[in-house]
Amino acid sequence: MKRLLFAAAILVSTPAFAVDPDEMLKDPAQEARARELGAELRCLVCQNQSIDDSDADLAKDLRQIVRERIAKGDSDSAVKQYLVDRYGDYVLLKPPFNAKTLLLWLGPLGLALAALGVGRAYYRRQKQEVAPLAPLTDDEKKRLERVMKDQA
Repeated sequence: MKRLLFAAAILVSTPAFAVDPDEMLKDPAQEARARELGAELRCLVCQNQSIDDSDADLAKDLRQIVRERIAKGDSDSAVKQYLVDRYGDYVLLKPPFNAKTLLLWLGPLGLALAALGVGRAYYRRQKQEVAPLAPLTDDEKKRLERVMKDQA
């Protein structure tokens, strides 16, 4: 009984693929290409899912376009270019490194460097503000001894 529950839990926890059987191409090689391309294309509604993983209507439309283009004989790069021409580089889960996507690729590095610079300046300033304590003078020592006697 425990094994059956464990197996059911494993089956339920596996990721669901949104590709419906009626969308699939009859040729297994073409379907495999469509799946590979689908994993590289972003669902524009979900934004962080591929079109193969998304249940959104737009993702379904994009999956159909991919399969239609493959069935017509387009190469993988031609299918991607077709979608990029219509939706921009954002449709690609791994956008190319070019002038338009420079901020996307280098932005996190710039933010990390800026944070390091701010942190370094903060700690330098903290270090400079703390001056070493001067030793007590004889008068201060006597006064401290009196205060401590009075406390006792």
